[in-house]
Amino acid sequence: MNSPHTPLRRRRGGRALLFAAAVLGLIAANAMQVSAAPSASQLPTGSDGWVRVAHLSPDTAEVNVQLTALAGGAIVFSLNGVGYGAVSDYVPLTAGTYVVSMVPTSTPGAAPVISSSVTVEQGKAVTVAAFGRNQDLAITAFQDDLTTPEPETARVRLVQASTIAKTVDVQTTTGLSIAKGAAAGSSTAYASVPAGPWDLELTGSGLSDVVSIQLANGSVNTLFVLDNAERRLTVKSVTDGVSVGAAPIGGVQTGGGGLAAQEDAVLRLADAP
Repeated sequence: MNSPHTPLRRRRGGRALLFAAAVLGLIAANAMQVSAAPSASQLPTGSDGWVRVAHLSPDTAEVNVQLTALAGGAIVFSLNGVGYGAVSDYVPLTAGTYVVSMVPTSTPGAAPVISSSVTVEQGKAVTVAAFGRNQDLAITAFQDDLTTPEPETARVRLVQASTIAKTVDVQTTTGLSIAKGAAAGSSTAYASVPAGPWDLELTGSGLSDVVSIQLANGSVNTLFVLDNAERRLTVKSVTDGVSVGAAPIGGVQTGGGGLAAQEDAVLRLADAP
């Protein structure tokens, strides 16, 4: 985003319609069980950091995800049946280097469709994401900043994971720019904005769409720009942390599934005012 303190205006008027059934089906296919954010006592201490994983490749089938300790080779974190658009909760891990691998759910004994190393740092959070089309699949690690928002505000950033637009512009429906020319596979800086509802216009490669999101007071959020089933741009809004110290969303059950829900904003198309 243009500045970490860019002021934005709240959305005005406009009747919101439920987003296309295909997109809701995509999200429902990744239905998860909601878990609460950990208390301040559960924040990383000592040698711990936080990690979560995201499946952002639209033509890559469901995968089983494993994080394996580089030293010793022990599996420390696993999730089964992770589909496109799914973002796991954070899980605490001892600081160090791990190998993340993704294996097709349909053939669990097959070779990983992709694997890469990721470093977990003490007291820090990281999002490990697979993005791009299947033939050009890549893994990147985005460093997450869970700094506590100011009162009555939220903090938000954009991760551009669309494969149908090389770059994306995002602005409010009042014309105020949030991100300009965000390249595929990139992340913007976080911005502090008043908490509440927002209407965002997404444009890129001749496409233009409007989505509505809700940013909770005291929350830290990531907006993932994705492709929908109609090959248009859409946004998945994920709450990274809330309230006390912007505690990261946690509670993933490891060892074989247990993806927990992020607070997906209900994606809506807004009529013109």
